[in-house]
Amino acid sequence: MSMNDPLGDMLTRIRNAVGRKKSKVSTPASKLRARVLEVLKSEGYIRDYSQTDFDNGKSEIEIELKYFDGVPVIREIARVSKPGRRVYVAAKSIPQVANGLGISILSTPKGVMADHEAREQNVGGEILCQIF
Repeated sequence: MSMNDPLGDMLTRIRNAVGRKKSKVSTPASKLRARVLEVLKSEGYIRDYSQTDFDNGKSEIEIELKYFDGVPVIREIARVSKPGRRVYVAAKSIPQVANGLGISILSTPKGVMADHEAREQNVGGEILCQIF
C-alpha cells in the first residue's frame, strides 16, 4: 500500500509513542524525515535517532524520545502543510508557536530548519509541522 504522507506518518508514530510513554519508536527512513529529526534533536525535543540499513535495501530510523520527570518533552506535535493543502509563508510572516515556547519546522530553499533560524536567515518556505 502506498503512503501519501510519510512525514505525517512519522509524526503520528511519535505522537502515539509519547502517549504510551514508550522510550523508542521506529519509522521507515527518508531524507526528509532525517532532516526533521535533526531539527527536533538540535532543539531538544528528542534524545537521538539512528538509521539502520537492512539487506533488502530498506532503511529504518529509530527515535529515542525524551522525557523530563516522567512527562514527555513533546506535548503536542501537529502536521501543518499536508498533501491536500500546502501551507507556505514568507520570511516576514512566519508564525510563532505558543508565544515562542514551541517551534515550527520549515522546508526552505536553504534546507529544513526551525522557525527562529529561518527568521535569522530571512527565508520563508513550507511549514511542515509545529511542536510544543
